[in-house]
Amino acid sequence: MLRTAIVGAGENARDHGRACRRSPRVELAAICDVSPEALARFGAEYDVSARYTDLEAMLAAESPDIVIVSTWGVHHAEVAIRAARSGAVRAILVEKPISMTGVECERMIAAAREHGVLLAEAFKWRHDPQHLRVQELIDAGRIGRVRAVHGAFTSPLVRFADPTNWRYDPARGGGSIYDTAGYLVHFARWVAGAEPVRAYATASFAPGKDAELSAAIVLSFPDGAVAHLTSSYEYGYCQATQVIGTNGWIGLELPFDQRSVREQEFVEREDLPAIVRVHDDSFDTEVYRFAPRNQFDLQLDHLCDAIDGTAEFRISPAFSQGNMRALDAIRTSIETGAPVAVD
Repeated sequence: MLRTAIVGAGENARDHGRACRRSPRVELAAICDVSPEALARFGAEYDVSARYTDLEAMLAAESPDIVIVSTWGVHHAEVAIRAARSGAVRAILVEKPISMTGVECERMIAAAREHGVLLAEAFKWRHDPQHLRVQELIDAGRIGRVRAVHGAFTSPLVRFADPTNWRYDPARGGGSIYDTAGYLVHFARWVAGAEPVRAYATASFAPGKDAELSAAIVLSFPDGAVAHLTSSYEYGYCQATQVIGTNGWIGLELPFDQRSVREQEFVEREDLPAIVRVHDDSFDTEVYRFAPRNQFDLQLDHLCDAIDGTAEFRISPAFSQGNMRALDAIRTSIETGAPVAVD
């Protein structure tokens, strides 16, 4: 049993808590949050008696094998670096985005490497069977060379979320760029098999706030491939991606989360099936349907495999740093109104 501690006791931490409770491979040993009230609620719901408001005290007393960082994004780097330096932790799973900047991510990678800790970013959808199938299809050359990626991840958050919601607050890591756009950028880089060299983006903002509500993004890749991405808190609920190759294309419906609701969130339907369609130049179509799977469960199990040495974690620290560099360029492009080279 791998002793696990969760840092942060908010909305997203509950998904990690449920995954820990269902897994036969981990023990949810401790939780940490700056809010005693949040600790009390979370601890009672998940039957965790070891509750801490101080990270160093928790690390020293509990010596967890796994630390799951589920705080607001602005704290991800600090918490992960402190956990890596504790000398007790074997793996750190950090919610997306892994950091706020590429430089922060570089510091996290250095700390994890220095102390022999596995650093993993929690883009949970990468472990879903539909994406494992898409990887197989692309690797097998089913659609030829990838030349274009189209993606949309939008939700009508402005119709449902209270104005105090953290997603509207850049000081807590909010904004559509760090949230829904992060998924799309990750997906585009993953299926293209390359890092973008240039980003151009425009955005709309919440009145009186610096948080992006919507963004239109273009990424250019070194071999001429391109990605067109739409991210929004203002538009209707849409998850859809297309990967266009030289010999066909792949379309994904609900690529990132087949549950449109996590109990307390905004849409009433849940447990929706994912569909992957493969089209070739002769207009023949293959259709793959995937029953809903809890991606938090899949992610935790894969992390345990990586700790045991039976698998390499699918999202490398270098790949996560590449995502942050692309997001850095996107934000700079929005600020300047011009295309920006990706560092």
